[in-house]
Amino acid sequence: MDSSDWRLCVAPMIDVTDRHCRFLHRLLAPRARLYTEMITTGALLHGKVGRHLDFDAAEHPVALQLGGSEPDALAQAARLGQQWGYDEINLNCGCPSERVQRGAFGACLMAEPDLVADCIKAMRDAVDVPVTVKHRLGLDYDESYDFVRDFMGKLYDVGCRVFVVHARNAVLKGLSPKDNREIPPLRYDVVRRLKQDFPDCVVVLNGGLADARQSLQAAEDFDGVMLGRAAWHTPRVLSEVSLRLWPSTRLPTDAQVVDAMTRYAAQQVAQGQPLRVIVRPLLGLVNGQSGARRWRRMLSDQRLLSANDAGLIYEAWRTLQSADRDERDDFGPDADAPLAAA
Repeated sequence: MDSSDWRLCVAPMIDVTDRHCRFLHRLLAPRARLYTEMITTGALLHGKVGRHLDFDAAEHPVALQLGGSEPDALAQAARLGQQWGYDEINLNCGCPSERVQRGAFGACLMAEPDLVADCIKAMRDAVDVPVTVKHRLGLDYDESYDFVRDFMGKLYDVGCRVFVVHARNAVLKGLSPKDNREIPPLRYDVVRRLKQDFPDCVVVLNGGLADARQSLQAAEDFDGVMLGRAAWHTPRVLSEVSLRLWPSTRLPTDAQVVDAMTRYAAQQVAQGQPLRVIVRPLLGLVNGQSGARRWRRMLSDQRLLSANDAGLIYEAWRTLQSADRDERDDFGPDADAPLAAA
């Protein structure tokens, strides 16, 4: 296992990191590690497996994040993930939503480290790919270091060596999932201490990384960084970080991304996928550029999307270029900077 495999990760986000979002993120960050949305064991064992697990080969390396608390069910789901070609199986021990709590998994599992250890062991026995954990620093308002250290220690004892740590507590009552991403204080110093206490583990920092500068600073202190909402709202941050972490990796321009996504969308529409779902990850691609609002408006227009014509992506791009030319005409040659990030 190479710790550099986790240098840049994109967080699992429910209703966000579907296969279309991951395809875009792979274009923007060729070496990042991508994660699925959390998928429950029940959805895999009693639902349509292909609908949940199918992905494009271009997404590798890609990890399957599971939600569950029963060792046998998690082992079966992990086995399915390996059969479908995932590079990692990750157990969610960090989601604080009430729906997840009702299922007795997510962040509330941190209160049951012995059970989590049984789950990790069962999954490790079932698959050959890395089995990893994403967790918080603590529960509610208990900021005891011993709590999270002992939690990691239990999992270390059964062979877990990769920990993605959201550097906040999870408040299980009284805060929404959104509030849980913002209100509990960030404690990067605690994550540094965990890395010191578990030096042979891969420790990936998650939480509060809003831009490339913060992410690159954190990358100096930890084995990797995991970006969440920043990658959704401003996807190009992935390219900015990639360029610094892997200077020799060639990154596509926005025009090349648009071309690749248009071709991908056409293939997906032909297989029955609605265009409105495919283009959602593209809405933030050009944030900060002239014409970005027009770009978002076109790709959100239900009348235009209802035609299910992938060419809409290219038309939105042409409109963006026209807006950029108009602005340069207004402000003169000093505004004539390259449109695309490289």
